[in-house]
Formats: sequence, structure tokens, C-alpha cells
Amino acid sequence: MPNEYHDKFRRRPGQGNGRKGGFVPHGKPRHEENQRPEPAPVSPEDLRESEDSVHGEMENLAVIGRNAVRELLRSERTVDKILVQHGQREGSIVELVARAVEKGIPVVESDKAKLDEIAGFAPHQGIVAFAAEKDYCTVEDLLQIAHDRGEKPLLVIADGITDPYNLGAVIRCAEGAGAHGIIIPKRRSTGLSPLVSKASAGAIEHMAVAKVANLASTVRQLKEMGLWVYAAEAQGKPYTEIDFTVGCALIMGSEGEGVSELLKKTSDEIVSIPMYGKVNSFNVSTAAAVLLCEAARQRH
Repeated sequence: MPNEYHDKFRRRPGQGNGRKGGFVPHGKPRHEENQRPEPAPVSPEDLRESEDSVHGEMENLAVIGRNAVRELLRSERTVDKILVQHGQREGSIVELVARAVEKGIPVVESDKAKLDEIAGFAPHQGIVAFAAEKDYCTVEDLLQIAHDRGEKPLLVIADGITDPYNLGAVIRCAEGAGAHGIIIPKRRSTGLSPLVSKASAGAIEHMAVAKVANLASTVRQLKEMGLWVYAAEAQGKPYTEIDFTVGCALIMGSEGEGVSELLKKTSDEIVSIPMYGKVNSFNVSTAAAVLLCEAARQRH
């Protein structure tokens, strides 16, 4: 890819070229959602029993809940099997089982106690699917996705978010706002666990996630490639005054400590959400929704 592509990431009206870098992206764009016909009704015979139905489930990623399983079935990922709670024969469960049978995925009945254990006692709505753990990609892959869409990169960097529900909600916000990927650290962060998948309500199936060893080094790399890096923290510039139309990455901090001092110093700008009540900040996923929606508004 020519360097001119990276220059325009940071170019604003009236400005010259920004930082240059020799990055050559690679990888594949996200899969588009496939349109499928409505499934036929499912008979009890379609639910196949297996003696080893609950053996070794924890080795693979458990996708819990009806919305998350629906998005998994719509994605291109390989599904090993689906567990359905005994006696579940109503509503969307029937539709999900029918789609699984159409795709040749084994469907096994299981008792509620086992599903509770697999789901970590999070609400599973009577269904759990197992797929190979979602592959992490590289930072270069995230930029390739933006390039393939013909858009300037919009990335989210999760700095030490340890609550899986918060990370899942951030992923959901990022996907809905059209971001091209999430970057998480190998340490001091939750990974792509079943609870993260559940909290994302299926958005994780359509969002590329890169896991890196050092966030500070990654931020410097992104700046060298031409992106602007904004850290979401208090005492910064109001988010409505930030230019999100350039290629950029938004750092969202951990629940208790916020964005680390090192990343704040490494970033180009501190961006803040003005607060008018007695609390001094929003939850990280709420803040991400506000900032990403503003980015989407500016871009579209």
C-alpha cells in the first residue's frame, strides 16, 4: 500500500501530510452476513442425543444466550455442537435448532444444571453453542479491514478492562458505530470469554479483535502509521470538538483506574465527556457509546 494512504489518516482540512509509515496491511475483511430463508419447524427427533454430550465442553468457547447463538450461526465460524435445555420447544429456540440442523450441527439436549455450570451461572436462555475460540488478529489486519471498506480507520483500544460485561458492551458499541476493530492487552484484561460474547449480544461475531503484548508500543506504532490517538479521560477537550473523521484510535480505560498515565502521555489528545450531575464519570461502556456515536455521526 502506498504511503499516501497513511498520510491521509491524519490529514485535516488546511493541514499538510501527517506522520508517515511503512505499514503494509494484510488479512481479510469481516464476512458479510448471509441472508437465509426462514427455517422449517423442528420435530423432537431433530434433537440428537449423545453419550458424550457434556464431555469436554469447556475446552472450546461457549457462546451463551439466544441472540449470541443466532449471530454465531449467521457467521462463518465453525460450530462444533449446540446444547439445548431439556423441554425447550418454544419460540426462538425452535428457530435456532432448525438453523443448526440445516447446517449439519449436532444438537444435544442437556439439563439446566449443566448449562448453568457452562455459562458460569449467567442467563443462558436454555441454549449454549460451542465453537472453536475466536481467533485474534493483528493490528495490521484491523487496518486492512478499514482499507477494504474504503474508510479511514476507527479503532478502540481497551486499556485494562477486566469486567467481561463491560468489554462485551464496548464491543457491541464499537460494532454498531462501524469501528474496524478492538485492541486489547495480553495482561490486565479479560479475554474473549463466554461472558464477553453474551454481553456483546452477538456483536463479537462481526468484530475483529487484536491482542497485543504492549499497548504503549502499539499506540506508538499506530501514530507512526498515521493515526490520531485519543485517550478518553477527564480534564480533556470536549468530545464534540474532536475531529473523528481522520484515521484514529480511541483509548477507553479500565473501570477503576481509567487510562494509564503512560498511554495518556503517549496519545495525541485527551478527550472528555462533560458531566453535569454529581457523578464524575460514566461507566466505560456508556462512555464508549457516547464517543463512538459522535465518531459515527461525523463520519456518516
